[in-house]
Amino acid sequence: MSPRVGPQGPTRPTRPTPTLAFVESPVQLLNVLEWAHGSGRTPGAPAGDRPPDVTVVVLSPGDPMTRGQLRRMAELARDEGHRVRWEEARGGSTAPLRTVRGLTPLLREANRVVIGDPFSRYVQLLLTLTRAPELVVVDDGTATMEFTAQLAGGERLVRWHRRGGRPGPRDLLFAPVSGAARRRLTPTGDRAVEVFSAMPIATVPEGVRITANDFSWTRSRFGPPRISAGADLVGTSLVETGVVDPDRYLDAVRALARAHGATRYFAHRRESPEKLHRLATSTGLEVCRPDLPLELIARRGPIGRTVLSFPSTVVHTLPLALAGTGARVAVCDIEPDWLTERASPRAHGFLSGVTGTARDVHRLRSVCAG
Repeated sequence: MSPRVGPQGPTRPTRPTPTLAFVESPVQLLNVLEWAHGSGRTPGAPAGDRPPDVTVVVLSPGDPMTRGQLRRMAELARDEGHRVRWEEARGGSTAPLRTVRGLTPLLREANRVVIGDPFSRYVQLLLTLTRAPELVVVDDGTATMEFTAQLAGGERLVRWHRRGGRPGPRDLLFAPVSGAARRRLTPTGDRAVEVFSAMPIATVPEGVRITANDFSWTRSRFGPPRISAGADLVGTSLVETGVVDPDRYLDAVRALARAHGATRYFAHRRESPEKLHRLATSTGLEVCRPDLPLELIARRGPIGRTVLSFPSTVVHTLPLALAGTGARVAVCDIEPDWLTERASPRAHGFLSGVTGTARDVHRLRSVCAG
């Protein structure tokens, strides 16, 4: 590249700001790619400025399904020109210390740090080691809504389905690190904080810049999909997180499939094999285990003309990914009597809010209504 000529002679080409992104799930990595494609340029930079120079660090979990999807997403990230560093961050008792020690030099050099899960203890610990002047939080699903509300209220960071319970011994032991991470995620005169999200943000923390994720990278990279005449059903891990009773969930899936003629069930990566086997046997649905986030699977197609979902991230993201295709997303609310005794007192209100704030979706009147 030839040097640019400025008013006082040749100048060097502008180098992209070194950016370090930490991801623990396929959806987080997808949203890092969306951020880098659209809104990841230096704030205030002129049109045509170079995209950020991103090193993606995968803090690999132990779950085989999540690892498989992350490896596929890592291939896509490399195809986009990003560097990917795979860390076996949970591979034994010494892995966390080894991982943190290896990442410390990168954290000290980075001018911008992107994270996908501000509730992750791993990420919170890493945040305490950086002095980067820019921090970006990309979506990890509906948890982003809870994160911004807690940050705005000065509350401790805790996942929505765990709220209402007493902090455990590990929570108390980790509290100083969690508090320090929350302070790092609070904007100051020397530090800018951005939230890149497809979720509705009801309460914007003071000083935080909100940037909309419209899934422009996904739409430019995949599709448009072939739309089939039938319906597809999207699974959820609310049973696995202890929020919804498994028998009630199975009854709801059966009723939805019967009422809307669904033939395929796209499993969430955290759904257990035992639950999925029972579901397939009792409903006759074809259970699909996607190798990529559902937004990419739907965009590649084929996908049903109607996509049925319970309250989850996809009721916000799928309408964006499928914009202009003719497919519609329909959401079925979680009834109060489906919740387990272990569910947080806030669970029903939070799930209702996920549905109520979704745009461009059809809200089902009951589990059997169209």
